[in-house]
Amino acid sequence: MQNIAILGLGKVGTLAGELLHDTGFKVTGIDNRAITGLPFETKAVDVSDLEALKNALSDMDAVLSCLPYFLNIGVAQIAHDLGLHYFDLTEDVPTTKAILKLSQTSQGLMAPQCGLAPGFVGIVGADLIAKFDECRSCKMRVGALPQNPTGLMGYSFNWSPEGVVNEYLNDCEVLENGETKWVSPMEWVEKIVIGGIELEAFTTSGGLGTMCETYAKTVPNMDYKTMRYPGHVDLMNFFFHELLMRDRRKEAGEILVNAKPPVSDDIVYIHVSAEGTIEGRLERREFVRGLKPLEIAGKHRTAIAWTTASSVVAVIEMVRDGALPNQGFLKQEDISLAAFLKTANGARYAG
Repeated sequence: MQNIAILGLGKVGTLAGELLHDTGFKVTGIDNRAITGLPFETKAVDVSDLEALKNALSDMDAVLSCLPYFLNIGVAQIAHDLGLHYFDLTEDVPTTKAILKLSQTSQGLMAPQCGLAPGFVGIVGADLIAKFDECRSCKMRVGALPQNPTGLMGYSFNWSPEGVVNEYLNDCEVLENGETKWVSPMEWVEKIVIGGIELEAFTTSGGLGTMCETYAKTVPNMDYKTMRYPGHVDLMNFFFHELLMRDRRKEAGEILVNAKPPVSDDIVYIHVSAEGTIEGRLERREFVRGLKPLEIAGKHRTAIAWTTASSVVAVIEMVRDGALPNQGFLKQEDISLAAFLKTANGARYAG
């Protein structure tokens, strides 16, 4: 795996391309717009035109989609047909299920959900679970937030508005008392304090990836929640349900981004915990981080951009170097945290 295409040159896609370039890959960036000034080749291609996209990918070994989730099934189908390795950042459950089906006949590796959540938190969760003789619960929480929030919402849209709206409105898979269940989003609100900062966590869709299926018989309780500053979830429930914006998703995303545009000084909070028995004693293990922007390649990179890009590029590194399979379907929970942190890009998570 040497020639890799990056689809979608927003902040995350551009940084992922730069990191892959620095890691020794030959990168081609593909976007609807003509983009110059990057250290790798770029092409302007209509990414919604699947035939044009297939032609653009015909001489690649792999493709990383940083496109909105609703375009990924088409990209995955092209990768399958061309025998390419496929990677993406999606949180969308139906998309992942479609890619899982494609993986059954793929010549290359199909690896969706390689970002932060789903993605890195699943790697951490699996690592914590493995420390126990019997694990009774695993809870994964992530929040991408402004460091200096303003207004009642206390938020800024540094991530894809389509993705955020999707997470806030789609049902959430959990394990509860040994049963797989689907619960409503923006519920099960709890308080979490990280470094003296009070946050609220609530259910959102897609963050567990494939973990419920993997641990259905061994970890009776598992859930994923998004973290925000206190008061956010009540406002979002009002916006989507009382104002009926749940029926107007595209417009909802536009309104929210217009009200709370991206900021450069963000922070990514990660709180993963597991409880169980070790040699007969009940214990709790945690992985907690508050990750801020970094300077990478001489440029300021937001926390959400570098955490997401570093995660997927670290996984691609591991596939190239033979540390992960090169065919079939890759579950994030099958990735070794220790090996991930030893990669050039995963090392940023080590702090």
